[in-house]
Amino acid sequence: MKKLFTTFSNIWKIQELKERILFTLMILVIYRFVCQVVLPGVDPAQLVNTEKTGILGLLDMFAGGAFSKVSILALGVMPYISASIVVQLLGIAVPSFQKMQKEGESGRKKLTQITRYLTVAITAVQAVGYVKTQVPKEAIMIDHTMFYVLSGFVLTAGTLFVMWLGEKITDKGIGNGTSLIIMVGIIARLPMAIDQEVRSVFTGNDGGLIRLVLEIVALFAVIMFTILIVQGVRKVPVQYAKRIVGNRQVGGVRQYIPLKVNAAGVMPIIFAQALMFIPNALIGVFPKLTDSWLHQYTDITSLTYSLTFAFLIIAFTFFYTAITVNPTQMSDDMKKNGGFIPGIKPGLATSSFIDDVISKITFPGSLFLAIIAILPSFAVKLGIQQEFAHFFGGTSLLILVGVVLDTLQQVESYLLMRHYDGLMKTGRVTGRTGIPAASGSGAAL
Repeated sequence: MKKLFTTFSNIWKIQELKERILFTLMILVIYRFVCQVVLPGVDPAQLVNTEKTGILGLLDMFAGGAFSKVSILALGVMPYISASIVVQLLGIAVPSFQKMQKEGESGRKKLTQITRYLTVAITAVQAVGYVKTQVPKEAIMIDHTMFYVLSGFVLTAGTLFVMWLGEKITDKGIGNGTSLIIMVGIIARLPMAIDQEVRSVFTGNDGGLIRLVLEIVALFAVIMFTILIVQGVRKVPVQYAKRIVGNRQVGGVRQYIPLKVNAAGVMPIIFAQALMFIPNALIGVFPKLTDSWLHQYTDITSLTYSLTFAFLIIAFTFFYTAITVNPTQMSDDMKKNGGFIPGIKPGLATSSFIDDVISKITFPGSLFLAIIAILPSFAVKLGIQQEFAHFFGGTSLLILVGVVLDTLQQVESYLLMRHYDGLMKTGRVTGRTGIPAASGSGAAL
């Protein structure tokens, strides 16, 4: 406990770190405050029973409750994430986008601008579906046509505002701004979820206190398992680890290539979740599709939803790993630094070997992600309230764990670079990147 207080004291001694933390907190408070502002022309008194369930409930969680409150930030940051996914996919399939990816900072700025324009287009489409299907007609106090037009502009501006807040946190705050905003929205729903579950357990004949204790123990176990998955395995399986080494030794220790079972982090599950929102968006725009086959994709407890979600996560895990981990680049870097893999020729043979290893260790990582993603469905089937069940896995838990680890890693880096003790006894916190924080004497190996 004394070490913990000492660590917090050290955090405030680092002026830059303190300013970044305070700036981040200020932006997050602004975000939560604006989430309470209802769309112009809507009577808040008519929004008493607007809690969402199913996939809409999950979307409401990501938006911090703004979705059910008919807030000006109801669509949150999800349109921006969807636009980012589209741009990344275009970077794989379209030569002009591939060229921009290779242009360095100038190319990155162009892609960022395209992502913003695409965000506007996606938000405009989603805004139409939202105001037509999620806003009660009795709550609209002005002419409906005028309300739909006005709301489209306001919701689009709201999403762009959230996107801007996220970028400011990334630039001047601490950690990934978009992830932090989503995390805060999820945490904001936790007290209500706990209250619903406690009321459900003690008002029914479902075991009372004993059931609640078992649920908490199960939740803790799932969190620990999720931490292991998000952090990944720091070394590849033994049969490969013995071969993937360099010919140089640092401090008498042979160095391993930092391959991970879960190199993609939480991005595959976010990508997959964004696609799973599409059927609901289509139903919102085209109400006649309500009774079609798309309806089964709006129920997170359905078998079809779970299987499709799991398949998309596995596919995106391989996709995201392929675009972020470059075996050819790793092979070239090894060759330039005098490294090699014993028994493997440098160049193409080394690149092929690393690619084969990555493919083999990515598959179990993708399965673990898929299992975590569909755990809330099983929790609901076992009688846990849906709001509370979201914290038993899925995107919400992965984002919470991942963002917390990343933020701790950021703080750890500042502390160790200033020669202060870290947050952990080992002095190293591993985030989703799997790279330990830098030490005061140089980069951690």
